[in-house]
This record gives sequence, structure tokens and C-alpha cells, in this order.
Amino acid sequence: MRFFAPQEVTAVINEFITSYGYLAVFFGTLLEGETVLIAAGFAAHRGLLDWPLVVGVAMAGSTLGDQLAFFLGRWKGAEMIQRFPALAQHAPRLHDLMTRHDTLLILGIRFLYGLRIAGPVLLGSSGISPLRFAALNLIGAALWTVLVSGAGYAFGSAIQTLAPDLRRFEEIVLLSILVIGLLVWLWHLMRRSRKDR
Repeated sequence: MRFFAPQEVTAVINEFITSYGYLAVFFGTLLEGETVLIAAGFAAHRGLLDWPLVVGVAMAGSTLGDQLAFFLGRWKGAEMIQRFPALAQHAPRLHDLMTRHDTLLILGIRFLYGLRIAGPVLLGSSGISPLRFAALNLIGAALWTVLVSGAGYAFGSAIQTLAPDLRRFEEIVLLSILVIGLLVWLWHLMRRSRKDR
């Protein structure tokens, strides 16, 4: 059995990120995205991805994902709220917040973990104007992508500054970010499916 040298593993990871990083950012932010976006910011700090391009791709994915969820809520929101207990649980609170702080809620919904997809569906079912939601959704996506990917970039910078010897372990750090994010996402998914039963 052949074991791979650390340099070979590093080369494979770097090549994968360079080849598929932007695609992963787009599809990752289309759904949930925090973990992928933090990892992309970290990869941008390392020079594997271009940070402004990461922000642009993430904005596109995030905006499109929330817009699709919003229109799904306008089309089938009432049925979905009845069918999924997790949605029904959040609906009264979200509709109450909507009447009092609709602009802030639309701008910040993607920052509320667990409401990333459910939030826009519920907002779509609330009767808000699609054009107003689209404009605020775009602004919210811009804030979210800059802050979250910026956190990953800053994390890479902090590692380089505080522990320069860790530079050779950055691929492990990058993989750890992705694995931890995937585990958290799976845990939330399992928890949500238990609630829906």
C-alpha cells in the first residue's frame, strides 16, 4: 500500500481548490454556505482563489438561492408551512418580526443560522413585494458575502501573523473547516428532519 507524501496531498488539495473552488462557492452559497465561504476566504488569503471573485460568485449564489426560496414561498408557502413543522414553528415569530422590522429582517435573514432557506420561504408567504425583497436580498447578500468570506481571509492572515510555522499545515486547517462545517450542517439536517416527523 502506497502512502502519499504531505507535498502530494497539498498539491492535490491546491489543484482541486483552483479547479473547482468557484463552483463550490456558487453551489455552497446557493444552499447554506457559511462553511464554504469561510474556507473560500481562507483559500483566497493563500492565493488559491481571487477574493473579489469569491465575493462576486458568492453574491450570485446567495442571491439566487434566497430569491428561489422566496418565490417558492409565494407559490406554495401555505402548503409548506402546514407540511413541515419546522417551518410552522418559525412562521408566527417571523411574521411578527416582519410587521415590525421588515427591512432589517430581509437584510439579516441569511445571518440567522437555520433560517437561511426557511426564512425566505416564510418571507415569500408573507405577501411582501417581490421587487422590494429582491433589492434588499441583493444588499443582504453583499453584506453577508463580504463579512463571511472576509472572516475566512482574516483567519488566514491571523494564522500567518501569529503562528508562521503553521503555514505548512494550512491545507489541514482548510480541510478541518470544511469537515467541521459539513458535520454541523448534517447535524442540523438530521435535527430538522426529526422535527418534521
